[in-house]
Amino acid sequence: MSLPPRAPRWLPGGHLQTIWPALVGRRRLAGAVRYRRERWATPDGDFVDVDFALANPPAAGAEARPAAEAADVTPTALGSPLERRLLVMFHGLEGSSASHYAIAFAIEALARGWDFALPHFRGCSGELNRAPRAYHSGDFEEVGWMLARLRARAGTPVLAVGVSLGGNALLRWAAESGAEAAACTAALAAVCAPVDLSASGHALGQGLNHHVYARMFLRTMKPKALAKWAQHPGLFDRERVARARSLHAFDDAFTAPVHGFAGADDYWARASSAPHLARIRVPALALNARNDPFVPPSSLPRPGVVGPCVELWQPSHGGHVGFAAGAFPGELGRLPAAVCDWLAARA
Repeated sequence: MSLPPRAPRWLPGGHLQTIWPALVGRRRLAGAVRYRRERWATPDGDFVDVDFALANPPAAGAEARPAAEAADVTPTALGSPLERRLLVMFHGLEGSSASHYAIAFAIEALARGWDFALPHFRGCSGELNRAPRAYHSGDFEEVGWMLARLRARAGTPVLAVGVSLGGNALLRWAAESGAEAAACTAALAAVCAPVDLSASGHALGQGLNHHVYARMFLRTMKPKALAKWAQHPGLFDRERVARARSLHAFDDAFTAPVHGFAGADDYWARASSAPHLARIRVPALALNARNDPFVPPSSLPRPGVVGPCVELWQPSHGGHVGFAAGAFPGELGRLPAAVCDWLAARA
């Protein structure tokens, strides 16, 4: 299966194709998947929460709860490597296992008889992490640690998909790992990844993008950053974060200094995956709609520069993690079905 070449006629334009699926998905998919959560201790003394989708409805009294609720539970046993596959998702900026795209991919994975796991980036599981650090778009070392642990659990290389920020981080990991990436993943897909963070960051700082999307992200990012300062007073300039009105200002005041970058421009340049795509040595799909409000089409990679292992899907329509299909109000299964078909064919 491939994605449809055009969006439904009743859903025109990149903004509607971005916003409507998120609104519909939030309403229609909420509670459609149940998870078991594991809390993993990190090598630096912190924790991350990993949610595993349950294949069957939980029995009465079972230790299963929605993704928004945290729990320390016994490790979930994954299926036999010969019978099942494990799909691992890395979520987008301020996303979680409760995001509409995560639930849609979990539903598709379970329908195929696959296991599904979503490791949360630090601070995104509903509870603030303990360490001074948070997460960022080039967090490839964290991605590698999570994938290696999940691969050891599965007993066979897993399939991986990253969405938006998670897609860029996943591509960065694959590029940094080179041929060694095949020890962890048989194939991977990046959906709507902002591979040129500077281009996407500046796009989100302008016009409607700034008023709708950037403000939405900052509504959760700033309180979490200020809570991080309360944990670790003096970690960054608190007043600069409180005054931040754009993603560039926020990254310059918080993300960059907390994670060892000289500033937002240095962070965006060093964390972007675009300059490194030719180094990827495992099958990788990079899917970007050309009308994505977050990702200018001029910033998208071209076939001649990505290397033979990377396949580019760049349909004209779809918005940012949208790709609704069918009659009104639309269905959201086409995106995960097409991506999972591609991954399965290369596993």
